[in-house]
Order: sequence, then C-alpha cells, then structure tokens
Amino acid sequence: MRAMRAMMDFLLPEARALDLAGPLSDYAARGYARLGRVMNDAGLEALRARSDDLMLGRVTYPGLFFQLDAGSGRYEDLPYGKGYQGPSTSYRKLEKLEKDPLFLAWIENPLFEQIARSLIPGEISIYRAVLFNKAASGGTPLPWHQDGGSYWGLDRDPELQIWTALDDAPVDGGCVEVLEGSHRDGLATPLGGLIPGERARAADADARRVALPARAGEALLIHNHLWHCSAVNRSGHPRRAFTVCYMSRATRCLRKKRAPRTFTPVF
Repeated sequence: MRAMRAMMDFLLPEARALDLAGPLSDYAARGYARLGRVMNDAGLEALRARSDDLMLGRVTYPGLFFQLDAGSGRYEDLPYGKGYQGPSTSYRKLEKLEKDPLFLAWIENPLFEQIARSLIPGEISIYRAVLFNKAASGGTPLPWHQDGGSYWGLDRDPELQIWTALDDAPVDGGCVEVLEGSHRDGLATPLGGLIPGERARAADADARRVALPARAGEALLIHNHLWHCSAVNRSGHPRRAFTVCYMSRATRCLRKKRAPRTFTPVF
C-alpha cells in the first residue's frame, strides 16, 4: 500500500512548502487565487492517460457520469441523461472521478488537504470531482454561472473548489474567465447556476471579465459563488482540467424525488 501511494504522489516537492497566506488572501478578496504549478510531470501523464482511457471506454467504473459536447456547439443544446455513448474524446464532462484511484490520490494530496482544512471547519467530504474537457475540435462555450443555489440541492452551499490544468489552457484554448470579486454579492438568483442575461449586462460582466490562462500542472482556487465562464477551444490541442469541490461533511442533500445523495469523505 505504501509503495502504491508513493507511485501516485503527483505533488511537486516545492508545493509542499507553499506559503498559503497570499493565495488564501486573494481567494477571500477576489474569489479566486493562483497556486502556480503544483502537479509534477508523472501526475500530468497519468491523469491525461486516465482521462482518455475513461472517455474511450478502456477503463470503466459503475456510476460515472458522462456528457458529450453538443453537436451544434451551443450550450443550450447539450445532451442530458444519456450517459456513456461510446468511445469519444469529445465528452465535455466526466463526473464521480473519486471512484478512480489516480484521481482520488490527487483529490487527497497534502496541499489540497491543508487548504481545505484552513477554510472548512470539521470533517470534509467532496460534492463532486469532475473532468472538464474541451476537445481539440473546439468544445462547448460555458456561459456566466455560479456553482451553488437550490439547483445543487444542498442544505448549504459549498464555497471551495480547486481546479487543476491537465493541459495548457491558454486564452484561445478556453481558459477560465471570472468576474473578480463577484462572490461577495452571493447568489445572483436563488436557483444558482446560469447568470440571467440582464444581470450579466447590468454588471458589465463581458467587459470586466478577467482571463486566467494556465499552464499544465497549475492550480486555481475558485469560490463557488464567483461568476465564471469559458469560451470554446481554438488552440488545436485538448484542454482537460480537473476540478474538485470540497465541503463540510455535515452537508446534506435535500432532494426528495429520489434517494438523497451521499458524499465521499476525504482526508
């Protein structure tokens, strides 16, 4: 077991001694923070390969969530509820990646544990662990949105997600774009999710957006209420990123039409 864990140690040595005072201050004030590069080459190679294996069906786990890109390229046309539709590198989203030991090793790395414990009191679980993929052919644009609200079906909104670039995510590759400080105003609507067009226009969001290009192995802290979006990938190369939402283990699912969700404890 110890040898296996050593093989899955994907954290750069210098990241273990990272001074978190600056990033945590930025996260509180701006709603996001850069950690710099924290994943080593072995981790990038392993998680890129595993991402492709999952999309192509070479590695499978029961209960994984898959969503293909819309053929039209329009967010409004994204397919829902269809699950795995055969081998393709054009899946937009893969969820429940905590089922995979390689991704779980990254979820539980000591740097992320230190960050999560500094922001979340008590025991910790994850709401979701997701690969967001923009294929080399373009992918689907993601409009302004927030990750919370009644749409998420929880008794409290999580606040912390940590996003890691598995490939370079340049400006023309569909990098994350944010409206700095927007998290301080809470939810734009009780439902959460997409920001209504009139709210985005009133905030002059498109003119005020801040692009956050990242190199492979870099990580970002993102507050769930921060307005964020991304464009299509025009770089000609895949843009894969892995994001994990951490929350208090006391969080409960409120849905009633089906059995309430349970959440994976970490650390």
